Amino acid sequence: MNLNNIHNVYLIGIGGIGMSALARYFYANKKQVAGYDKTPTELTDSLMANGIHVHFEDSIQLIDNMFLNIDNTLVIYTPAVPGSHKQLEYFKNKGYQVLKRSQVLGLITEQTFCLAIAGTHGKTTTTSILGHLMFECNVPLTAFLGGISENYNSNLIINGTEVTVVEADEFDRSFLTLSPDMACITSMDADHLDIYGDASELKKSFEDFSKKVKSSGKLFVRNGLPLKGITYGIEDNSDYSVQNIKIKNGTYVFDVRTPKTVLENFQFNLPGRHNLSNALIALAMAVEYGCPYRQLAKALASYKGVKRRFTYHIKTENFVFIDDYAHHPEEINAVYQAVREMYPGKKILAIFQPHLFSRTRDFGDDFAKSLSQFDEVMLLDIYPARELPIAGITSEWLLKKIKNPNKQLTSKLELIQKIHESNAQVLLTIGAGDIGEEVKHIKKEFSVAS
Repeated sequence: MNLNNIHNVYLIGIGGIGMSALARYFYANKKQVAGYDKTPTELTDSLMANGIHVHFEDSIQLIDNMFLNIDNTLVIYTPAVPGSHKQLEYFKNKGYQVLKRSQVLGLITEQTFCLAIAGTHGKTTTTSILGHLMFECNVPLTAFLGGISENYNSNLIINGTEVTVVEADEFDRSFLTLSPDMACITSMDADHLDIYGDASELKKSFEDFSKKVKSSGKLFVRNGLPLKGITYGIEDNSDYSVQNIKIKNGTYVFDVRTPKTVLENFQFNLPGRHNLSNALIALAMAVEYGCPYRQLAKALASYKGVKRRFTYHIKTENFVFIDDYAHHPEEINAVYQAVREMYPGKKILAIFQPHLFSRTRDFGDDFAKSLSQFDEVMLLDIYPARELPIAGITSEWLLKKIKNPNKQLTSKLELIQKIHESNAQVLLTIGAGDIGEEVKHIKKEFSVAS
């Protein structure tokens, strides 16, 4: 398919983080763009404010006439949309060009120099760091992000179309639609077992992805992963390695040893060794692309982060409130390491909303171990997302596994009161469901209190 021949783009599930980035991309490239989503959100509000029409009822009558021209209309949908969706059924039955989001990304990137970020953790942060570094080095790029960049207040960074930076998502193997010039794999921990069945299948999918890198391209892998490539790591013997780490006023200061030299005195403002690792691989890919060291150092120091990735909402001497998307035991471990490193000796309360019944079941013991590290733990009900309940798998079931006497179940209605009763000095909200909607209420209450 030649995307240049497409004039109209209709997106079913337009309010998703990946879908809305595509909507912005096509709109920026002078296409007519509209779409459907189930409910209004901040993302759909933002799209509509930018001139993209969105409606919230699954009705064929609401599709504007211009999107009914079969010859120049592309329909994009997300796998989260059920097969019984009326609009989706209509477009498929009438013979329109109907593609998944991942397939469209594959089409966009095959005409560009593509840098792809894969891994079960760290994709969004790494992609946003790399996009920011290359933007600041004036590379003619488009970066598709899986979150809202604090630097750009958007999930799309656009400065041209010669280079693309994308998240290579392992969910439903969609990253196999890509053929990147450069790629990295940050981690291969078991996840999405509702899709893959077992960890060996997930591992195989990453091996398959590694083979999608062009023969003339470069694959970067975190040191220790069972794949061959340019390695990166922290204070080790990797090809790219962070060295001489110091913390000054809550900021990492460090050097990077490359295969050719040592680049000195980088500054990075996000806490946690996992974020330092994300910064390192972004730097390594930018260096191999050809970005100059001094511009990279300046760009990294100005990087602000991604919303809901260790996002500070309150930061005072007496009270700190951080929100994070962590929804896997290893991600929770990383958040704990970061917050404990930055706030030694302070009482930390973690409020966790489990995401998916299947993930909670598959990693119950690991979740319990991760959560037990905090001084106090509160659990919200499981966020079901795309799933129906599983008998016996509840937040109460998970709570019983947590080996920490300071633990309890709570509801969203009780949340503010429970936080007050805790007297914690550091508050964390963590999870990938709708817990992010509670952030504004907590921030309002405790901004006044602190």
